[in-house]
Amino acid sequence: MAIQFYNTYSRQKEPFETLEDGVVRMYTCGPTVYARPHIGNFRAFLFADLLRRWLEYRGYEVRHVMNITDVGHLLDDADEGEDKLDAQARREQRDPFEISARYAAEYLADRETLNLLPPLENPKATEHIPEMLEIVRALIDKGHAYEVNGNVYFDVQSFPRYGQLSGNRVEDLVAGARVEVNAEKRHPADFALWKSDPSHLMKWASEFGPDGFPGWHVECSAMARKHLGDQLDIHTGGEDNIFPHHECEIAQSESFTGDRFARYWMHAKFLQVDGGKMGKSLGNAYTIDEVLERGFEARHLRFALLRGHYRQPLNFTWAVMGEAKAFLENLDRMVEDLERVVAAGDGASDSGAVEDVGSSASVDTGAAVQTAREEFEAALDDDLSVPRALAAIATLRNQFVQSPFTGAAASAALELLRDFDRAFAVLRAPSAAADDDDAAIEALIAARRQARADKDWAESDRIRDELLDQGITLEDTPDGTIWRRG
Repeated sequence: MAIQFYNTYSRQKEPFETLEDGVVRMYTCGPTVYARPHIGNFRAFLFADLLRRWLEYRGYEVRHVMNITDVGHLLDDADEGEDKLDAQARREQRDPFEISARYAAEYLADRETLNLLPPLENPKATEHIPEMLEIVRALIDKGHAYEVNGNVYFDVQSFPRYGQLSGNRVEDLVAGARVEVNAEKRHPADFALWKSDPSHLMKWASEFGPDGFPGWHVECSAMARKHLGDQLDIHTGGEDNIFPHHECEIAQSESFTGDRFARYWMHAKFLQVDGGKMGKSLGNAYTIDEVLERGFEARHLRFALLRGHYRQPLNFTWAVMGEAKAFLENLDRMVEDLERVVAAGDGASDSGAVEDVGSSASVDTGAAVQTAREEFEAALDDDLSVPRALAAIATLRNQFVQSPFTGAAASAALELLRDFDRAFAVLRAPSAAADDDDAAIEALIAARRQARADKDWAESDRIRDELLDQGITLEDTPDGTIWRRG
């Protein structure tokens, strides 16, 4: 099946086609660095990482840009009020540039902890002021924007498609929850491209005045254009970005270039905690460090945040974290077992058919692995259907537990799990130390095998107990001894 993604803009799944063969231009809205990102932020970032990894798995070159907003994002995503960076700087009584640098560094460190692939570029808004002003000036010249008292607003009535992404209608966007009353605006839904405010801590001089700073929305349009060109293949973000941020990006970018801004818009739903909202005021906006302090590994959190479909709400609980840990440890053990079978060259030419104990029918494990691969790949090709993909892997593991794979089936199963990890990046990474440990364990098992051959049962039992003390369990089978950690 060809790859297809749900497009928020068209509200339907569409076959995936790129502007340039084999190349994906992908832009992701990154964090506003006024505070440490929480795990809810990382749900959207991890969705974009999975999307990129899967496209690369399918052979695309993904040119991924993910910005850092370090100015201009006002409270409540509105055009009035205080800048989030300014507000935090006043609270901490520090320079806002120092605030943004600190939290940007923490965000980048958290990305590395969760094993997100580094983007092609991580542009900062403050480093792209000239590109933003270029767009602002052009929109005024084209009749899509107007200046009042040093403030520049986009005229939404000049862009007939405004509202297509979010489903909002311009005639319905009157003063309300997210549209502030502002007598300067021609229409309440008009949004700021450039603001002037002498009290703003971060400001730049322009023809509009000495105390200006960009509107939040124009920042992403400018950064995407500079690093990816006038048109994108995919634009991603959280569901909270749909309106007003992405709606406004479309209006200003397409009015500026005259071209379609992005072919596919993809948005991740919110992360819930214990079935409810997550928020700092509720005390459940956990950081990565707070999760790790509970004894979990970063990969456990990564998997817990990836395990659902991105277009469905995802619930975070500590019980879910325990389930994620157990699932991955089971896969780790399966990988270890398969690696030993493959390394031993056990029946490399075997077709993969084994006898199902307690049944007269045989299980074609080779066919089982092929079915699992087909289901896994088809699921992720179908709008990144992670639950279906994980179901295919879980079924394969259950089949392996019931009827251990040998020969070609073992090799194919191991390759599938490695491909699974190319997309999810959650399995335990091998290390030199682990290889040394494995060699020591294999040596003890060989010594035990010799003791059993010599009928030295006391020595055999002593070695078994020594391995148990190390957390190694043994299973003696007609084909030899299988060992597992845990």
